[in-house]
Amino acid sequence: MRLVFGLVLVLGVALAGFAAYMAKNRFDQYQAKVTAQEKLLKSNVPLEAVFTVKRQLAYGETLTKEDVQIIAWPNNAIPEGAFQKGEDLFPVNGALRTVLRVMEKDEAVMASKVTAPGEDAGVSSRLAKGMRAFALRVDVSSGVSGFLRPGDHVDVYWTGDSQGREVTKLIDTRLQLLAVDQIADGDRSAPTIARTVTVAASPAEVGALAQAQSSGRLSLSLVGAGDDTEVAAVEIDQNQLLGILEEKAVEAQAARVCTIKTRKGAEVVEIPIPCAD
Repeated sequence: MRLVFGLVLVLGVALAGFAAYMAKNRFDQYQAKVTAQEKLLKSNVPLEAVFTVKRQLAYGETLTKEDVQIIAWPNNAIPEGAFQKGEDLFPVNGALRTVLRVMEKDEAVMASKVTAPGEDAGVSSRLAKGMRAFALRVDVSSGVSGFLRPGDHVDVYWTGDSQGREVTKLIDTRLQLLAVDQIADGDRSAPTIARTVTVAASPAEVGALAQAQSSGRLSLSLVGAGDDTEVAAVEIDQNQLLGILEEKAVEAQAARVCTIKTRKGAEVVEIPIPCAD
């Protein structure tokens, strides 16, 4: 009997110890989870309200309150120009904005992709302060074979007569295209053989382009996306193109002549004599 009692006692103690061990292990796991949650809460980035679109919006569509929604956005990753206040996106006067660039579903509404309140998606809405819109005549060769699109940047070359010789000269760089013919939608990708392109230029640049267009031929050169390389002055004539060196005329120094005058009756005669240096 004593043996059985001893075995039961030992088994009870073992079970109690195992239970205590399991309880401690479970408590430690719970404590670790609580600590991890506290760390996660401390590391969470604060969120702020940002307006996004509920559906895809194309160029020229009017942006209404039914097209947008408010979502929580990490405040360290809010896109520049995003709208966060309803009164900024939709003024109290009820004027609506127009879409300038395609916006995909759930994309943030940014100032660069919509017009000012009440404006349409015309060229004037894309002009920066102090800039003017100016149209240039182009054809399939001067217009980069029809691969120009609104939003692209181009260099402008002038070819014409300069001091009796025909030259090609770079007259302006990185002019932004506002429209190709009457198309201002920069999201259109189909090539267009344009007859005119409209560029954004300062008043001084407009004057230079107008003079260049009336006095010679203009050609456009497409600038690569993101290319901000500074371009030096370019001027090429036919001799430079063909590698012909111009012969410089050497002016012969005129020989110095000294004379004396003598009178023979009514006649005056000049007689050459050596010059005294």
